[in-house]
This record gives sequence, structure tokens and C-alpha cells, in this order.
Amino acid sequence: MTDAPPSSATNPGTAHGSPPHGGRTGAPERSPWAALWALVIGFFMILVDTTIVSVANPAIKAALDPDTNNLDNVVWVTSAYLLAYAVPLLITGRLGDRFGPKTIYLVGLSVFTLASLGCGLSATLEMLIVFRAAQGLGAALMTPQTMAIITRTFPPNRRGAAMGLWGGASGVAMLVGPLAGGLLVDAFGWESIFFVNLPVGVVGFVMAMILVPRLETHRHRFDVVGVMLSAVALFLIVFGLQEGEHFDWAAWVWGLIAAGVVVMAVFIWQQFRTKSEALVPMALFRERNFSVANVGIATVGFTVTSMSLPLMFFVQLARGLTPTESALLLVPMALAAGVLSPFAGRLLDRTDPRFLLVPGMLIVSTSLFWYAALMNVDTPIWMYLLPSALMGIGQAGMWGPLATTATRNLQPRQAGAGAGIYNTTRTIGSVLGSAAIAAFMQGRLEANIPGIDDAPAGIGSGALPSIVAEPFSAAMAQTTLLPASVMLIGVAAVLFLKRPEGLRTRDDR
Repeated sequence: MTDAPPSSATNPGTAHGSPPHGGRTGAPERSPWAALWALVIGFFMILVDTTIVSVANPAIKAALDPDTNNLDNVVWVTSAYLLAYAVPLLITGRLGDRFGPKTIYLVGLSVFTLASLGCGLSATLEMLIVFRAAQGLGAALMTPQTMAIITRTFPPNRRGAAMGLWGGASGVAMLVGPLAGGLLVDAFGWESIFFVNLPVGVVGFVMAMILVPRLETHRHRFDVVGVMLSAVALFLIVFGLQEGEHFDWAAWVWGLIAAGVVVMAVFIWQQFRTKSEALVPMALFRERNFSVANVGIATVGFTVTSMSLPLMFFVQLARGLTPTESALLLVPMALAAGVLSPFAGRLLDRTDPRFLLVPGMLIVSTSLFWYAALMNVDTPIWMYLLPSALMGIGQAGMWGPLATTATRNLQPRQAGAGAGIYNTTRTIGSVLGSAAIAAFMQGRLEANIPGIDDAPAGIGSGALPSIVAEPFSAAMAQTTLLPASVMLIGVAAVLFLKRPEGLRTRDDR
């Protein structure tokens, strides 16, 4: 399951230099569709790579961290990527405006592809974590440029179709990623999920170099202090949450978390004080729907990133499924979300977003509670397909409506900054979800299997013996209650949305 698939409205790439009516500043007269297909390759690779890693986590644990029973170590493979992805997002969009979105996109794609080679060659868990962080930096450079190029090369009357194709890549990646990950891990080992990025990255680079136009650049002031403060705050909070269980929640761990909160408060104060091109224009939060949607997407990012970890460990270790068989359990979710999302998008133009968001997010939470109830050694495997399908139905009414509602009422000049903040909020939710689920998962393991830290290593190195599988299943089921509950916070938040002005009451294509 993807840690959070970005929708077309979630990326911070709207160029500040675009004409007020969405014209094609600096773009050639040729059709922009060829450039869009070139960009989809890189975007698709980022999304697939995330879902592939979630399926491969047990295999990575067995290969690179076989000597401990801690699951929080391997979760850093995901957290390092998300952390390095989240922190630069607020500024990488402006880098594209300053140096050209094509240039920054190609730099990001190069970094991502070379980091994938490093991941595949990693001989230790620490080395893999470092290269995953490099991948996250490459993804952060790429993501905002893709939407900037779409916004500046497609006229308004054709931009919706382009955005639709762009968003459709997320749904396809949700299906292809886990299946490809399972097949590759089973056939060639966990390293292959990173090596497969090399030919894709090379093809994507060549196509982007040839087909993507060079666009007009604009000067920007870069809030270096804001970047540093936000990076330090996030690292302190995430490190404290994820490593707290490992260090028995010692006083210094709580001190790290508290320091992170203080630095985050200083960052917010500094943003209010910054008058010229603040990293986060705080005035945007005066728009109620924007503020509420950011709370909602933070809970969504937390949930979709954290929910896959206990599920994948459960089905592979407690039930003995292969990575491929585990991935097949996610097919109903991907199909349901892919089929229903376009209908939800059309309905959103005519109805209050709460009519889609409340039931959609509630259905996702319900499916997780259902998963938790089924996560034991006696449930027939086919039954896990049912909550998977239910989750896909819920996700269809969640991603698009949240993203669209967040920026619908913003002024055109605010759209780029608003989308950037929204995308960053989603990723920060994902980072916190990855860190929190690691701590909670390890805590539940120690509660259900006393003395697990002192026991001979065995977690993550193949199917568990039946005497351990039952309490392990209980621990994973209890862990799944965390993302299920956090999603309910999102449901409560979106109740405070207001109906946007100017909704269509009929199909006026």
C-alpha cells in the first residue's frame, strides 16, 4: 500500500511566473502531451518504488537485520526516504522557478536513479537507509517540477485531462508496485526492486531531455533559516518517536521530542515574522477549507503509510505467504480505487465535498478495524480480500476530494504555495506515521511476546513457528488499530469543511 499517492492537486509546482489566466509561458507551440508522457515515467517510478518497498520489508529485515527481533530498525528504510522527501518540498518548487523546472527535474531523476543503484548494492541496513534518504531527496526535486510543467504548458481547457492522466498514474502504481515487488523479491531477491529503477530512470531521462520544453525562469528569495528549522524539528520528533521503544523511552528521548516541538514552534513563529516569500505563507491558513483539508491529509498520510507495515509482516511471517501472494491481497483495493476515483472526481464538481470525504474516510477506517479483527492464524486467506476491496472504495472518495477542496478557494497567485504546503503536510503525516507505527508495533510485540528482545533472533527470517505466530498476530492486529483510530480524527476534521462557492449544479462541459 502506498504510503500516500500524490494526486494532481497535491504537488507544489505551480509556477509563480505563469500568466494570470494559465497561458503557456515560454512553452513551444508543439503539443505538450509528449512532454507529459515523459514526465509520467519518472512520477510513476517514484510511486512504484514506495509500494515495492512496503512488500519487501520482511525480506530486507531477514537479509540486513537478522540478529535482532526489533522491527523498528527496518522501518527506517521507509522513514529515511519520507523524511528526506518531506523537508525540501517547500523549497524545491521555487528551485524550479529559479533554475527551470526541466533542469531541476533532470537533476532529481539522476539523483533518484543513482541512489537506486546504491540501494541495490547496499551490504548493511545503515547503508541502505542512507541511499534511501538520497532517493527521497531526488523525489523531492522531481515532484513539484512535474506539476509546474503541466500547469505552464497546458491551456486551462485541456489541463483537466492532463491532470486526470497524471492522477491515474497513482492508481496504476498502487496495483503494479506491490505485484512487481512480490514477483521481483521472490525471483531475484530484495535488491532487484531497486535495480529495476536503473533502465526506467535512463529511459525517463532521455525522454525528458528530448520532449520536455525549457520554460521561463524567475528569481526567488530562499528562506534558508526556515528550511533548517523545519528539518531539525522533523528529525528530532521522528527520531524520538521511532527509537523511543528501543531505548525504553528514557528521559533523553522525551527531551528530543520536546526539543523538536519547541523548534517547530520557533519555525512557525519565524514564518509569521518573515514578510518576503516565507517558506509557509501563514495567511493561507485563514481560508477554512485549506486549513481543515491540511489536517485531513495529515491523518490520511499517517494512515496509509503506517497501515501496510503490520499487515505485510503479519501475512508473510504469521501466515507464511510469499511477497507475491501478499501483494495479490492488495489487488481489490487498487482496482476499486482506480475504477471509482474518476466517478468521485466528476461528482465532486456538483456536491459538497463532505458527502464524499466523510463516508470515504470512514470506510477506510472501518476496513482497518475489519483487518484487525481478521488478523489471526485461523482466518481463511481469501477473507483478507474483503477489507482490501472496502478500503479501495473508501480511498476513491478520499484523495481527490481532499486535494481539490484544499485549493479550490485560494487565489490563483496562492495556488502554487497552497499546493506545496498541502503536499508537504501529507508527507509529514507519512513521516510521523512511519515513526509512530514502528514504536507501537515494537511495543505490542513486547507486550504479547514477553522477553522478545532477549530471545534468539527469528522475527523477520521466515514463517514463524505456530507457538509464536499467534501472539505475533495479536500484536500486529493491535498495531493496526493505531492507523484506524487516526483516520477517525480525519473524519472529525472534515466535518468542519464548508461548501465551496461556485459548485456546478449541472454538467456544463
